[in-house]
Amino acid sequence: MEHAMLTTQFLPGSPCWIELDSPNLEAAKRFYGGLFGWEFEEQVPEYAFCQVGGRNVAGFGALMGEEVTSAWIPYFQVRDCEASTRTVEQAGGTVVMPPVELAPHGEMAQFRDPAGARFAIWRPAGTPGVDLVNEPGSLAWIELHVPGATTVQGFYETVLGWRFEETPWGDTTCPLMSPAGSDRDADAALGALVPLQPGDPPHWLACFAVRDCDAAVARCRELGGTVHAPAEDVKGMGRTALLADPHEARFAVISTWTGPA
Repeated sequence: MEHAMLTTQFLPGSPCWIELDSPNLEAAKRFYGGLFGWEFEEQVPEYAFCQVGGRNVAGFGALMGEEVTSAWIPYFQVRDCEASTRTVEQAGGTVVMPPVELAPHGEMAQFRDPAGARFAIWRPAGTPGVDLVNEPGSLAWIELHVPGATTVQGFYETVLGWRFEETPWGDTTCPLMSPAGSDRDADAALGALVPLQPGDPPHWLACFAVRDCDAAVARCRELGGTVHAPAEDVKGMGRTALLADPHEARFAVISTWTGPA
């Protein structure tokens, strides 16, 4: 399958932004600038847009509130942040940050799902979302790692209107999630629901496209990052590796993305 999974034609419930919450933004810029060739445009103190060729691919923000763990956080588009926040609470989620207006860009709120994985929502105004996906240095895929698939499926169906379909994935199968209103096939999938590895906390995993997975792994080490899973070929996907930056924010890289087989 050679179809891109993510798109910048954002439907409600689709991923529209990806953000690193980090305790040291200058160190993050050095690491990801060296790894992906990103350039940075400061928006306000302690927040910057990450860019490839002048197009936004991600954001960097300082750790806020009681959060002490650096992590990549996906944002999903919604029509109404206040209404979505109420739905999150009714469905068993936890509010980490209530709705905040970020004029002129839009409005956001951040939560934990019932399993504990952090995510955010975005009501767009001047900034619909990222400008580039599926190209080197940009987001290509997201995964939700939780203890049990059924734990959170109903939550995200209620909050974001997703549907889940068990789909062949490498040598096994897993639920792929798609936004409401998209075509009913794997080409419309926005990500996968993946069993949590023992010892890991529930989390969302961002996967960035690279030209050469092995070169990215080597560069990660040079820049002070950690390799949690070395580069390997995954049937129906491409060559992928699991990495972490110097503050242990995990992410994945992938080359020759082809989607689930």
